[in-house]
This record gives sequence, structure tokens and C-alpha cells, in this order.
Amino acid sequence: MSAPDAIEIYQRNLAESDQLICARLRHCIDQILPDAESKIWHGHPVWFLQGNPITGYSRLKNGIRLLFWSGQGFEESDLKPEGKFKAAEARFSDVSQIDENKLRQWLGKAREIQWDYKNIVKRKGELERL
Repeated sequence: MSAPDAIEIYQRNLAESDQLICARLRHCIDQILPDAESKIWHGHPVWFLQGNPITGYSRLKNGIRLLFWSGQGFEESDLKPEGKFKAAEARFSDVSQIDENKLRQWLGKAREIQWDYKNIVKRKGELERL
């Protein structure tokens, strides 16, 4: 048996219901974005394509937030704008709320619609579409 990775360790520290949500999200993300690099970034699991953050999840008071850094460009009514840039989110308090078909659609858009967060500091807060 291999040693647990950082994301597994992150998930083990959550309540059982949150672990189920994160396990389902991770499975889908890893399946749809197999070439993405995953790691703990700013304390939460995040997936990157060519160094650019694409998606990740975190524990909030009322459940798990799934964030897409370029999600406002997806034009999906189920994703809510988050922050002052181009991010959008979905929140889950139970694993049954995850619609895998929608999640697959969002992840597909995450690959195609990207803003260059990797270089945001270099550009002094300005985002460019990739």
C-alpha cells in the first residue's frame, strides 16, 4: 500500500459527510483532467494545468465549496461568481447534491476556458484570457 498523499490527508481531517463529497469531487476531477497537477495550495486541494489553477475545493462552515478559477466564463447558472476576478463556485452539503454530468461539463469547460492566473502578480492584477 502506498503512503497517503497530501490531498488524502486533507480529506481525512474532515467530517465523514465532507469526506464523501471530496472523494466524489476528486474522483471526477482526476478522471476528467488526468494531466492536471494536484496539490495542496493555500491549504486546500487545487488542480493546475501548465501551472495555472483550474479547480479546487475547500471546507466552509456550510459545506464544501468547489471553485473554478475561470468559472464565470463558463456561463453556467449553477455556478455563482466568487471574488473580484473570474472565479465561480458551487457548494455542496451532501454528496447526493453532486450532479456528475454537470460536474463533467464544468471540468470540460475548465480545460477550454482559462484566464492566466499563473501570471497575475507579474501583470499587477490584470488577467488575460489563455
